[in-house]
Amino acid sequence: MVEIAKPGLTDKDWLFREDNHVGKQWVLRCIDLGEYFIACEQAEIVGFLRFSRFWGRIPYLEMIRVQEGHRRSGVGTALYLAWEGEMRESGARLLMTSSECDESRPQDWHRRNGFSETGSIELPGIQTVPEIFFLKKLD
Repeated sequence: MVEIAKPGLTDKDWLFREDNHVGKQWVLRCIDLGEYFIACEQAEIVGFLRFSRFWGRIPYLEMIRVQEGHRRSGVGTALYLAWEGEMRESGARLLMTSSECDESRPQDWHRRNGFSETGSIELPGIQTVPEIFFLKKLD
């Protein structure tokens, strides 16, 4: 059974290793601000969700990752539902996320979880394909 929690500093080394493309300072910042959820099975971390706030207001799901062997078992959905629930409780009325335009599986996942495509932007020099943005209205 998967358990969802906020990580503590004791989980930082795992996050440094598994969320390594953002850098250690960003990982520490997100832990400090409560902008991570981790998924554990049998006391082992098997996935994480990292978020921030677009314009300091709109909850933005930056990254959700589940380790091989634990994918397609409900871990990602459990992480997402914990995040959505916390965002609702905090008063959010809109959620935001994105993916590169050539990532069909993440886009399908966003749509299955109620997100709708809202537009895209090109980021020359940062990535080779446009980024597609998705929104979900919370009622």
